[in-house]
Amino acid sequence: MLELRTVTAGYDRRTPVVRDATLTVTAGEAVGLLGPSGCGKSTLARVAALLHRPDAGEVVLDGIPVHHYRHRAPRDRRTAVGVVFQQPRLSADPRLRLTDLIAEPLRATGRRSSVPGRVAELAETVGLTPDLLTRRPHEVSDGQLQRACVARALVLRPRWLICDEMTAMLDASTTAALVRVVEDYRTDTGAGLLAVGHDRTLLNRWCDRTVHWDTVTASAAKTLA
Repeated sequence: MLELRTVTAGYDRRTPVVRDATLTVTAGEAVGLLGPSGCGKSTLARVAALLHRPDAGEVVLDGIPVHHYRHRAPRDRRTAVGVVFQQPRLSADPRLRLTDLIAEPLRATGRRSSVPGRVAELAETVGLTPDLLTRRPHEVSDGQLQRACVARALVLRPRWLICDEMTAMLDASTTAALVRVVEDYRTDTGAGLLAVGHDRTLLNRWCDRTVHWDTVTASAAKTLA
């Protein structure tokens, strides 16, 4: 289970972006978090992905409270969570070919021998042809780059997926394809999903349940006013 318990977080302790947020995702469940732009849901997603330390409250992952974040988190905790961001160009190293972008987590965790087979497998899964794998981010479209970012998020076989506005910059066909990739992965592995967005129709179709921002955080009433 992934639990966010009364989490307060932001980038200045005097003005938190998120205040007293509580949300739970059970194993195998897909939960949509719906909210307007700027309300703080992306900050909460980064906390859930262990990329941002909350100012208060706690994250509990698989029954164990999280005490360390980012590179300080134990490897087994970091690799338990895969994350896909809204803007692929901000989350991809422009110097890397797509094949190296996908393989980056494998190399970082000492699994170099797995790179050829795993990259080839995931490239086919997300719809990237071999010629695209040799290109760098500036040489592919946003949709193609986001396909690579989804493959990167899945490469270590995480038990939890955080998708923060994953499809916001994509056309309808690419959106449908990548949602299907995530759903097939969840079906095969039993992974839990937190999908963050502002498209109610998409989240309702994609997720087992959708919760609105004003039901998870005490600051929402002020934010939405």
